[in-house]
Parts: sequence; structure tokens; C-alpha cells
Amino acid sequence: MLTPIKMAEFTVNALDNKKAGDIVLLRTREITILADYFVICTANSTTQLKTLSDEVEKILKDNGETPLRREGHRSGGWILIDFGCLVVHLFLQEAREFYTLERLWSDAENIDIEAMIKKPAANSDK
Repeated sequence: MLTPIKMAEFTVNALDNKKAGDIVLLRTREITILADYFVICTANSTTQLKTLSDEVEKILKDNGETPLRREGHRSGGWILIDFGCLVVHLFLQEAREFYTLERLWSDAENIDIEAMIKKPAANSDK
């Protein structure tokens, strides 16, 4: 089993690799019993939305974590994947602007994800 922060790191990397937009990681452990972390991101299309969802589930499943539940697959504008200690919110831009989760959870700590994102190896020819 992965720690909650490691699950978040795998998720952030998976989303970044699939070109998700505006990825946000919130530490919610101190303000709610719902989850330790929320990951929020934006997809450019319903196709990308499904791709992001599939990738997150695959990466975490490959590391021994399966979702407790999933919501929103049929609606087209958002998908929520609940892993217990981690909840992943995938939105199309319009839905993200409507729900404004960052504002709703503004008391949560916004975690800097730059250090979590794996960068490609530097070109040795430079």
C-alpha cells in the first residue's frame, strides 16, 4: 500500500504525463474527514477526461490501490475518483469554473507539485 502523499505524487505525474491542465494538489487532512488530499485538474475534451481517469486508475492499480468509487463518467463534464485518502477531481473547464473547488476548499493547504513532476532526462548533447 502507498502512503497518501505517494498516491498523490503518482496521480500528479500521471495527469501531467497526459497533459492535464492546471493541476492542483490540496492537503485536506486537517479540515475534513473525506480525504487527506484532493487532486484537481482540467481536461480539454471529454476524450481527454476519460483518458486522464483511465490513466490515474491504471497507475494506482499497478501500485496496489483501487478506487472505492467513481462518479461522473456518464455526465461528460467531470469525473471524481475516490481512493479513500485521495480524491481525484477531473473537470472540463466549464465544470471546473462552475464548481470552483479551490475556492470551496480554500482553507486547505495548496501543495507545490513542481518537485513531484518527473522531468525528462536532460539531453546529453547540450
